[in-house]
Amino acid sequence: MKNALARIYGRFDFIHVARWIGEGERVLDLGCGDGALLLMLQKEKKARGYGVELEPANVAACLKNGVNVLQFDLERGLLGFEDDSFDRVIMLLALQTIRQTVPILKEMLRVGREAVVSFPNFCYRPHREAIAAGRMPVSRHLPYQWFETPNVRFFTITDFEALCADEGIVIHERVAFAEGAPVTDDPNLNAELALYRLGRMS
Repeated sequence: MKNALARIYGRFDFIHVARWIGEGERVLDLGCGDGALLLMLQKEKKARGYGVELEPANVAACLKNGVNVLQFDLERGLLGFEDDSFDRVIMLLALQTIRQTVPILKEMLRVGREAVVSFPNFCYRPHREAIAAGRMPVSRHLPYQWFETPNVRFFTITDFEALCADEGIVIHERVAFAEGAPVTDDPNLNAELALYRLGRMS
């Protein structure tokens, strides 16, 4: 079933996110792109909610896909949403593009019972090798050259977990990947992507 869904939706991380979403949950997807994740969650989990996206072309794609979308800049925070408006607030592969890292994480956990985030691991072995060779890394999850990247934060799995500890953010679950397969052996070195389910300190 998992492999079939991955073929249908084309994103292995979507399938892991779906495992964390209950039937009929309220979901907010930040930096939702064309709305593909929300569309999947609507079909597979009967989820309800909204996407947030800034790029006009992506907003148009969401509307075409039948996904509810709001257009605004996440650097402004989530002031338009009340506390506990959603069961899950999701941000996939966008945290590294946000300047206000700690505020957005706290906002996600204010408006949602849990947060789900993913990011490219800058400490991944091929990235280290690129830097050792004198170049900034370019890879599937860091696909931009240094002079055109939208990323403003470059951090590692260890960095992120230290931040969560410092800020009282609870890590409920982590899945790390390389080439679409889970990594358990030293993920800070061997994983290119990390996916987390986060909660508030009780």
